[in-house]
Amino acid sequence: MNPVATVLRALGGGGLPRTYWVLWVGTFVNRLGSFVAPFLALYLTRERGFSIEQAGFIVALNGAGAVLAAPLGGMLADRVGRRLTLAGGLWLGSGAMLLIGHSETPGRIAVAAFLLGILGDLYRPAVSAAVADLVPPQDRARAYGLLYWVINLGFAIALPLAGLLAGMGYRLLFIADAVTTFLYGCCVWAFVPETRPPEARAAHAEHSPLGAVLTPFRDSVYLAFCLPVFALALLFHQSFMSLPVTLTQQGLTPAQYGLVMSVNGVLIVALQPFVVRGVGRVRRSTALAVAGVLTAVGFGLHALPATVPLAMAAVAVWTLGEIVHSPVAPSVVADLAPAELRGSYQGAYHMMWGLASSVAPALGGAMLGHVGATALWAGCFCVGLAAAAWHLTIAGARRRRVETLRLERPEMSASLD
Repeated sequence: MNPVATVLRALGGGGLPRTYWVLWVGTFVNRLGSFVAPFLALYLTRERGFSIEQAGFIVALNGAGAVLAAPLGGMLADRVGRRLTLAGGLWLGSGAMLLIGHSETPGRIAVAAFLLGILGDLYRPAVSAAVADLVPPQDRARAYGLLYWVINLGFAIALPLAGLLAGMGYRLLFIADAVTTFLYGCCVWAFVPETRPPEARAAHAEHSPLGAVLTPFRDSVYLAFCLPVFALALLFHQSFMSLPVTLTQQGLTPAQYGLVMSVNGVLIVALQPFVVRGVGRVRRSTALAVAGVLTAVGFGLHALPATVPLAMAAVAVWTLGEIVHSPVAPSVVADLAPAELRGSYQGAYHMMWGLASSVAPALGGAMLGHVGATALWAGCFCVGLAAAAWHLTIAGARRRRVETLRLERPEMSASLD
């Protein structure tokens, strides 16, 4: 028996097209070298001697670039194609990594960080659009789930490797990240054909670049879906700032916080392929509602006095919500998007997450400072439940949209919603 096929079946990936697996393997290689993002602040403060305020400003510039990259990358994926956007974005991103690693002055580093945010994330909507092109609707949740899983697996391996490289010199982080990113681009150029449907290329000619970017934001059904997605993204991003502050204020040490947060990565790597199989058997609106409830309960538990076991249990609960949500949401985006605007719709979806990563720290910090941790986490509980209820409320309108698009696109097969 072919050992590769055996592994793919064990992961729940049997039956997915070869080109999808090329993207999957390339994503894994790229994430193995994801060294810059988690160590950028440390590099700026320790290696370059920047103040915390300066480092925070530069990291924020990088995040702002990533927000802009989402709609830009989506528009390019629809206009010039998935293959060119993927490979070109990855190659440009690798160049931006080398630029920031070799920049000396604060001004040049700030410009390089902003460019890295834009160029380094251009490829993401193109990957999501390519998956929608390649994989039939009934298999998309599984495909997106396995892609999310391998991203987290690669990142989990990359973090300790990054720590070792940083000990030998921070510049190595930028070089290694640039090399893996460049190799992913080469992999795409050599083995991934253009996946954009021919009819979509002709239809997209009717849209101007600005019109393609704005169309998702004029789509009331799509915006209604993005609202709870954005709400849950705000909750997930509380884990990067508000949660460590809360747990340390409640007496946990940095080492204990690291132990608590390790639950997130371990559960995603261990459970994602198996949960995806179960998620594929229920309506997507139900799965999204379950994700909202789990996220609400998990973050709500952080309102209780912290102990290591309780904090780990809370992280485990909201991680299950993340595992359920991650494969379903992009598959819904793929079904709501007209074929000629799949990249733009995926770009708008990624933009929601980018905006949440920018808003969540400020919002969480303001609530911690003015109303306290208990109110913050109780508020997270209410927001998560509201998002779950909203997903069920809009399910009918979303289902009607998918049915309408299915009549216009007879190649679509049945999918649960």
